[in-house]
Amino acid sequence: MGDRYLVTGGAGFIGSHIAERLLEEGHEVRVLDNLSTGHRKNVDPLVSRYPDRCVFQLGDVANEADCKAAMDGVQFAIHQAALASVPRSIADPVATHLANTTGTLNLMVAARDAGVSRFVFAGSSSVYGETKKLPKDESIYPSPLSPYALSKLIGEEYGKLFHMHYGLQTVTLRYFNVFGPRQDPDSPYAAVIPIFISSLLRGEAPTVHGDGLQSRDFTFVSNVVDANLAACRAPDASGIYNIACGARTTLLDLLDQVQTLLGTSIPPNHVETRAGDVRHSEADISRARSDLRFEPRVSFDEGLAPTVAFFKEQFSAQGASGPSRAT
Repeated sequence: MGDRYLVTGGAGFIGSHIAERLLEEGHEVRVLDNLSTGHRKNVDPLVSRYPDRCVFQLGDVANEADCKAAMDGVQFAIHQAALASVPRSIADPVATHLANTTGTLNLMVAARDAGVSRFVFAGSSSVYGETKKLPKDESIYPSPLSPYALSKLIGEEYGKLFHMHYGLQTVTLRYFNVFGPRQDPDSPYAAVIPIFISSLLRGEAPTVHGDGLQSRDFTFVSNVVDANLAACRAPDASGIYNIACGARTTLLDLLDQVQTLLGTSIPPNHVETRAGDVRHSEADISRARSDLRFEPRVSFDEGLAPTVAFFKEQFSAQGASGPSRAT
């Protein structure tokens, strides 16, 4: 019999991949999601495939009772639920605070009370802000530029305090621009890779904010799954870790690679730079390599091809209108 895990946000992009891997390994998984950004299509197949080991709980991390019920009997909590968007947080900071800050606090209280062995928190590279140091390591003083980044930083700090005062083992994984299949291309706050792919599949000019020379450390989702499982299991796991590939790609180079994979050549539409965006991002992952034995097994190039293929298949299956926000 495997271990018992809670995956919050398990109907979402990253959470569903984590839940799927855990179930494939023979563990029990409870998924908590309010479906505000997640989709039943990501979790229902898991419940059908593993009816004895996968349970879906419709609930909200901002609700204390939902958190308590979800945490009951689990050994490891992997917290992915969030409103994960810089522009959205600027447009609606209260909703971001409620989901990301209050929700994280509620879950840590529930984990403490339930005697959870380890709490893994999905952090964000956005906490670094516009630091000029590259690559970015965990010793850099945080300088969040958006309510979203601030909410993630507060979550990290709560993790430190709950470890200090209550003995709850907490690990924060600072993600750098995760991408892969199941990422939502249709949200107004969608990430750049699914937006580029979706626009090109529709024959539309992809939108590039600014000059397109800003760079990101794009990280394929299976690497992030590896990191979460290692964070639960590695004996020396503690504190904060960058999770990425340790390399960076400009948006224009990304767009060129996507166009090559799709066989398109549509010039981008350049618009104003978005508020709260950083110019360059690249991770130093040496700490994760040391403590978690983390190694990005899938490179950016290796991950981009199956990602494009996934969205191309979705587009073909759903017709020329492109992907829809099915729930």
